[in-house]
Amino acid sequence: MLLREIKKEDNPQIAAVIREVFVNEGYPKTGTAFADVQLDFMFEAYQNPKSIYFVVEENGKIIGGAGVNQLDNSTENICELQKMYFLQEARGRGIGMQMIEKCLAKAKEFGYEKCYLETLPVMLNAQKLYTKVGFEYLSEPLGGTGNTSCPVWMIKNLE
Repeated sequence: MLLREIKKEDNPQIAAVIREVFVNEGYPKTGTAFADVQLDFMFEAYQNPKSIYFVVEENGKIIGGAGVNQLDNSTENICELQKMYFLQEARGRGIGMQMIEKCLAKAKEFGYEKCYLETLPVMLNAQKLYTKVGFEYLSEPLGGTGNTSCPVWMIKNLE
């Protein structure tokens, strides 16, 4: 298993992974990452300073990914943990923990003060992971991500 930065040629595979997770789990397709215009251009979407996206590759196949980027429509020094999804075959193996630790380390390196995320209420295993690494629930969203179907908001201080 290899956890590495995304390459341009990974775009079709990581988009397919995210879409497959949404279809298999029955998650809403509107107001979520599924409908994000960046989904087919993930490499390009994370070329800004202070942003990065990682993929998990196993035997030449992308099985998951996650990244951090400046929180949209926010003037604060807050990044967002974005598009953290894994195929079923990647789950339960500690890959999520490795990925989130790598993303948070990079967020600190970029100088962000906090990390924000939005998720679905049914993603209970993800929420357990987030709280385990120090994320806390918020009563309202930050920024303006457009993820109208993700009513669970969490934040973590990085300092």
